[in-house]
Amino acid sequence: MSGEIRRTGRPLRRMARLLLGKNELRRLSDRIEGAILVALSVAFLTAAVVAAFLAGHIYQWQRAADGGLRPTVAVPSKPGPVVVNASEPTAYLQAQATWRLADGSERSGLLALWTAPAIYGARTGSAVPIWLDQSGNPQSPPPGQDDRILNTLTVVTVILAVVAVLLLYCYRLCRLALDRHRLARWELAWAATGPRWTSRQ
Repeated sequence: MSGEIRRTGRPLRRMARLLLGKNELRRLSDRIEGAILVALSVAFLTAAVVAAFLAGHIYQWQRAADGGLRPTVAVPSKPGPVVVNASEPTAYLQAQATWRLADGSERSGLLALWTAPAIYGARTGSAVPIWLDQSGNPQSPPPGQDDRILNTLTVVTVILAVVAVLLLYCYRLCRLALDRHRLARWELAWAATGPRWTSRQ
């Protein structure tokens, strides 16, 4: 147990020694760069924690949204789907169908492929599964649990990737500014010592 505590404490002591320890060769710019690295690392860890909480909220939101949908069956009244508004660039495939609402009444309307994928190639009078919202309007089929998890992980991964790129870009800019400062200090130091060093040759 004590060995594990020592191993855990070593990286912290090393980081503290790099940032705060006495070293005549370490410049102020080196300490600033180390502090920037620590700050950016903390920022990324904070973003990871926030992304984890966000993933839970996204997953619960998807479940809540899917919970408002009700499965039912639609019956196409004509073979479909057919092309609607073919002259427009936003033309899509729809088919006329009838479905039953929760109160037992019937409603007729056009079903699009994105709300009822099984409508494609369906014959007149066949049963086509659809999902209705609380108002009885057809909606796109809800994703399964695997799809919900995949969607959540995709959103979190994209967020973390964007944060990582932004933090790396910030570090790059800070490093560029610090390198320019170091070069300027080196040029000043060389301007003072260079002539004396070369005269000795």
